[in-house]
Amino acid sequence: MKSLDPRVNRINPDIEGVSNISLENPDEWITYEVFHQKRRGEQHIHVGIVHAPNPEIALILAKESFGRRRQTANIWVVRSSDVYSTSYDDQDIFMTTPEKTYREASDYYCMDRIRKYQKEHGIVNRKELKEAKEPDTK
Repeated sequence: MKSLDPRVNRINPDIEGVSNISLENPDEWITYEVFHQKRRGEQHIHVGIVHAPNPEIALILAKESFGRRRQTANIWVVRSSDVYSTSYDDQDIFMTTPEKTYREASDYYCMDRIRKYQKEHGIVNRKELKEAKEPDTK
């Protein structure tokens, strides 16, 4: 098959385990989500999708599309149909119950106590000094 996509033209269908693929009907290809790892030990990050007849070809296409121009340690491909997610209608499952707001840092108001302690002990806040010396350029 001659394709307009040079990546498909570079695929050698005689490579081991890939000889039974059909490049003739790309409408039957599967969508794969691609995850890229920049360095070993870092997390994989979703970078895009590829369409391929099987996971082996999906890896080749993912490498060609997302691994050539950036530093790459590893690439994952996962069928899009295998990704399971919550519905946007279920946003209430992420709500924090009112009795557990102590878990959120936004509920801690301590700057007044810090400033009072600094004033009592003669501690100068360098950030406030810097802001006082700089002219207001807004």
